[in-house]
Amino acid sequence: MDYNGIVNVYKEAGFTSHDVVAKLRGILHQKKIGHTGTLDPDAVGVLPVCLGKATKVCELITDWSKTYEAELLLGTVTDTLDISGNILEINDVNVEEKQIVEVIGNYIGDIMQVPPMYSALKHNGKKLYELARDGIEIERQARKIHIDAIRINEICLDGNEKTIRFSVDCSKGTYIRSLCDDIGRDLGCGACMKSLKRTRVGNFKLDETYTLNQIAALVLKGEFEETITRVDDIFNETKILIPHTYDKYLENGNKFIIANDLGLDLFDGEKYRVYNEDGLFVGIYIFEDNMLVPVKMFLV
Repeated sequence: MDYNGIVNVYKEAGFTSHDVVAKLRGILHQKKIGHTGTLDPDAVGVLPVCLGKATKVCELITDWSKTYEAELLLGTVTDTLDISGNILEINDVNVEEKQIVEVIGNYIGDIMQVPPMYSALKHNGKKLYELARDGIEIERQARKIHIDAIRINEICLDGNEKTIRFSVDCSKGTYIRSLCDDIGRDLGCGACMKSLKRTRVGNFKLDETYTLNQIAALVLKGEFEETITRVDDIFNETKILIPHTYDKYLENGNKFIIANDLGLDLFDGEKYRVYNEDGLFVGIYIFEDNMLVPVKMFLV
């Protein structure tokens, strides 16, 4: 039996996002599985994974905003921008809390960020981290990202390690490693990311995740399906039911004219969650020129 929907996986340290997908294929005995955004191997936290027909929304979920909890180590600069890399600089740290608060506050809103070399972005078909491992550095263009909020949870300037723990709500495409590096440069001492936890992707939250071991146990008990979020539940569009007389259009993914006597209150240019008369989710349609036009189909 193939599962259809989204499971909120807790990605543990040491696994890549692709590792999680590969292990799930073995646990579920299902091939059609896709993750919704790469997390670094050392990072942990929320990784929504799409199963079966839900793989059609992988790209949609990847575009959702995210929340991270990070720890930044001041004074240390590495080639990967995190603690796992080769150390390039060790600098004295002479900063005050007031200066830290001011610098971090400058990163709220629209900012330009240069992606790190150690990333899964591609250049001429090859991933940047593969080039970086070969000692090749490619010039990267800064990209616009958006940070909704940064909350400083703790500043520790005592002891051997001087660190900042913070939470950030941000758009897709934000590299927290790059953010840590940029903050360190602005403070004049350099910095790298010490740890990272993703606590939210859209509506998927950390306290609702399942580890791979938990998923395997639930599969054995026949209870795994209860953990799956249905595809239609991630959409906010108004739900409409279409009578059986239109089944052939729904089953073939065709657009169709809506008869006035159906009593559907539809608005031009609006999108809708379309179900057949039995309540089976068909897909997302847009209403244009008195026709329902398929945007994303899940029945076919």
